Amino acid sequence: MTETRVPLTPTGRFDDRPLLVFWEMTKACRLACFHCRANAQLVAARDELTTAEGQALIDSLAAIGAPRPILILTGGDCLMRDDIVHLAAYAESMNVPVAIAPSVTPRLTKETLGRLRAAGVKSASLSLDGATPSAHDTVRGIPGHFDATMEAIALLRELDFTTQINTTVMPINLHELADVAKLLHDLGVNVWEVFFLITTGRGSEVTATSAKENEDVCNFLVDASRYGFTVRTVEAPFFRRVVRERLHGVDAPQDVGLGAAYFFLRDRLRELLGPTSAPVRAPSVATRDGKGIIFVGANGDIYPSGFLPLTLGNVRERSLVDVYRNNELLRSIRSANFLGECGRCEYSDLCGGSRSRAFATYDNPLASDSGCVRVGDGLSLGRSS
Repeated sequence: MTETRVPLTPTGRFDDRPLLVFWEMTKACRLACFHCRANAQLVAARDELTTAEGQALIDSLAAIGAPRPILILTGGDCLMRDDIVHLAAYAESMNVPVAIAPSVTPRLTKETLGRLRAAGVKSASLSLDGATPSAHDTVRGIPGHFDATMEAIALLRELDFTTQINTTVMPINLHELADVAKLLHDLGVNVWEVFFLITTGRGSEVTATSAKENEDVCNFLVDASRYGFTVRTVEAPFFRRVVRERLHGVDAPQDVGLGAAYFFLRDRLRELLGPTSAPVRAPSVATRDGKGIIFVGANGDIYPSGFLPLTLGNVRERSLVDVYRNNELLRSIRSANFLGECGRCEYSDLCGGSRSRAFATYDNPLASDSGCVRVGDGLSLGRSS
């Protein structure tokens, strides 16, 4: 049967369907990362979605028709679910594309990854939060985890997964980002997704980078994207603004107030990888929390994203697609109805700021994003302009 494809035009794009659906399959995980969004625990919670309920969630995504959202199986550690291969295969049978975001633990084996690959999973992401064992192992809470992660990346490449590496930027590892880029380049990684810390979950106790540091890192990431892998960001939609501002030249302008962190990282990157004439590889799809992105918690609760703890409903009681399309907050987010500087900015749709950071900072998901250098003192509060 021929399926009708809904056009995704710039106006109203992602109003009808998300691009990415994150399903936190379980909160169980054997790691103890000090910045964990999920507040992961050693054992599964009793109220997690069952296999049948997971299949019902997949059915709801299949019913949208093409193009269907990508279902990202995450956690906790998604490999702690014994039914993950079954659910991945079921999604494949329903033409719902699946990606996985497992933790590097003894459960990540060649056998399990091979079964997932055979079930139709083509993309996998792993976390790497430093270029050295000391940096990464400190964040992950397990000695030897860096070496295990290197082995896991090699295994993903051997099994022909599209391999994505996730790195969370924090003051303690900011200076290592160029070295991480070199490592990913040498490993043949396809995508580098850089997370900008939101103070939620265990991350509430971790200091985040400043707006000025964020601007420096985003400009560095434009440079890094010219070395063979695609660069994306999470909770830093202002990266798209930075990319747009630099479209007319690949060298960062000297009059925009970039700081020492940018120049250190830029120079270190050139030292490690040499000059490049390759084009920038940074997608400009204007997604953000609640716009193109939706998150389903382990117990079925629906959130705008995994970093924005505002419950919108539960898939046991309401259709995920119905919530995504009709929730008033999500409609406001997609319409860029923001307060303060984010509402006035000419990049309000292309960027729109991190709604998670706005909520974490001001208890208002429509406030401005304090992580952006364009948000001045007093302008980012939840006041109308």
